[in-house]
Parts: sequence; structure tokens; C-alpha cells
Amino acid sequence: MGERKVRAVYMRGGTSRALMFRRDDLPPADSADDYAAWRDIFLGAIGSPDPNGRQLNGIGGGISSLSKVAVIGAPTHPEADVDYTFGQVGVFRPTVGYRGNCGNISSAVGPFAVDEGIVAAGGDHAAVRIHNTNTGKIIIAEFALEDGRAVVEGAYELQGVAGTGAPIRLTFRDPGGASTGRLLPTGSANDRLPIAGRTALPVSMVDAANPVCFLAAQSLGLTGREAPDTLAADADIMKTLRDIRVAAAVAMTLAPDERHVREVLTNLPLVALVAPPDPAAHPDEAGVDIIVRMVSSDQPHKASPLTGALCVAAAAHVPGSVVADAMGPPHAGDLVIRHPSGRLEVAAEMATVDGEEKLVSVTAIRTARRIMEGDVYY
Repeated sequence: MGERKVRAVYMRGGTSRALMFRRDDLPPADSADDYAAWRDIFLGAIGSPDPNGRQLNGIGGGISSLSKVAVIGAPTHPEADVDYTFGQVGVFRPTVGYRGNCGNISSAVGPFAVDEGIVAAGGDHAAVRIHNTNTGKIIIAEFALEDGRAVVEGAYELQGVAGTGAPIRLTFRDPGGASTGRLLPTGSANDRLPIAGRTALPVSMVDAANPVCFLAAQSLGLTGREAPDTLAADADIMKTLRDIRVAAAVAMTLAPDERHVREVLTNLPLVALVAPPDPAAHPDEAGVDIIVRMVSSDQPHKASPLTGALCVAAAAHVPGSVVADAMGPPHAGDLVIRHPSGRLEVAAEMATVDGEEKLVSVTAIRTARRIMEGDVYY
């Protein structure tokens, strides 16, 4: 059979890029059980699997943040304007993961939906209610309009992305338990995670926007300031981080056993190394609340997955968590995270419900840009 093609739009969302598809352009798929109909399209278009890790035969870039797809269609949720399904395409393996969402790519969904005419918008401002089918959660994307299209140019600087762009405000409503149904999947703010060949590690497993396993960088003999390439080059550390992800996935009930995590659930949970800021020794950490190094799909992230950063904001409000213990002095305003490419500001809104603190929403600012549109071959 010769090459086939399908219409797609290539977009940057935050510090990631993805192929964006209209659901009507893809084969029918009624549920996650039916997404197999999309698998060959996504793998062929992105260029996976690639044992060389470069995805030269497709449009991917060889790292998790450039190996993504999104499917946009009419809403199936009564409170939404549009449905959005995220897929994390494996680089080395022929996998497409639908468990969990990508916050960065979420920022591209609203502009895509408006520019494609899926969502009608007028005036100079849009507030698109997005139903993320992966998590069942609602995300509100607010952004400026001009002549009925999303504004791209602006003065907002997103660290990790060259230049500036128009801000997109993302609010993730009721983000707790996005993948597991509970903010604290194990019921505890602190756990000791057994890892082969090591003393059980103190971790906090939190599920807000996406599930994340947090641990202090010093527990692995690290500072938390290591460059992603430095981490990636350390085979022992990378094996330990993979083992942590596998063990945490089972502990968080994301998978029935370790084999399933290694072979199927290759993207969750995220693993985050955290450390307290030290402005005296590192002047660029002045005004920073926490240092974070994220590992996504077993690869050190060049910046930070947005959902991971939002989970940091949620975990900061959990007393006794690894994140709360690593935080700098409390202050008014958003939480400031230092990642390898700069800073990221996020916020969590809490409310007292029946005498208990409840996570109402988490918020961040991103930018997005349409890069290319046309047919992609697979």
C-alpha cells in the first residue's frame, strides 16, 4: 500500500509542539478502546518507533515534548465548547499514550478551535471551555481575538521559547485526581517507595492535572540544578528514575503491575526532583519558590511540562509533602518555579469545603503559534 495522507495543523503550545487533527478528518473512534484506528496514522506521521531516537522519518523531534498529537472535535460534555484528546507518541516504542493530558498542548487547543471554525467567537476576547477527554476535566482557555482569529503576536515572554507572544490564560478546573480520582492517590502526603538496590525513597505522589511522583533531589545525591543533558548522560540515575516511575505508577494505581508500566504506560507518572532555592549561592534564584527538574516519558525535560508545574502548585498546599518541605519562604502572589530553561509562574486556588481544604483550580499563562497546515503523510 502506498503512502496515505490526512489534513493536520502543526502547532507550538507552550514549550511543546504537536500535530493537531480535526476529529472529523480521522477514522471513527468512539472511545479509548477504539483509538487503535488512529495508531498507525499518529506513529507514521510522527516517525515512531525509531531505535535511533531521532524520528527522522516523521515530523517528531526525538524528545517527548516534540512527540505529541491532539484531536479536536465537537463537545460531548454539557459544559464544554470543544472536545480535546491528547496522545503522547513514544519515541523508541510504537505506543500512543492517552492516559493523562499535556498542559502545554492544551494552550494550543483554544486558538486551533477558533481558527478552524469549530468554536464560534466574536469580539476581541475568547474564553473557550475545553473538555479534555483523557482526564474528563474542563480547561478554560482565555485569549485575545482579532478579526475572528486568535492573536499570536504579543509581549508575553515564555521562558524556554524564543521571542514573545500573546498570552493564553489556562485555568484547569477541579484538577485533583485527574488520572486516579484522588489528589493523594495513596491517601498520604508522604510515602516511602521501595526501589531495587536502594533504601526506600521518601516521595510524595500527587495527582493534579497529571500524576507526579515528587522526591528531593538530594535523596539521589543530586542538587536539583543539573542540566537535562547531564541527567540523561548518567545511566545509573536514569535507571533509578525509570524504576521510580514504574514503582510509583503501581502505587498510584495507574497500572496493575510493573510490566504494564514498562510496556504500555510509558508516559506516567511524571517524576520531579525538587530542591529549595538558594539565592545566596545562586543569584538567579532570587524570588524563586522551588527548583524543579522534571522527567517526562523517562526523558529529562528541557523546561517543565505544564501539568507537572500545576501539580507542583497543588502539592505546595499539601502539608508535609516533599514539595511543601522544599519551598522557599511563603509570600503573596503566584508560585515561581525555576526549571532548566528559566522560570514558570503558576497558581492554585483553594477553598474550604465541609471543613476541609479543596483544590478548586490551577492556573498558568502560555503562548501558542500555528506553524504549518496541510497534509501529513503516514
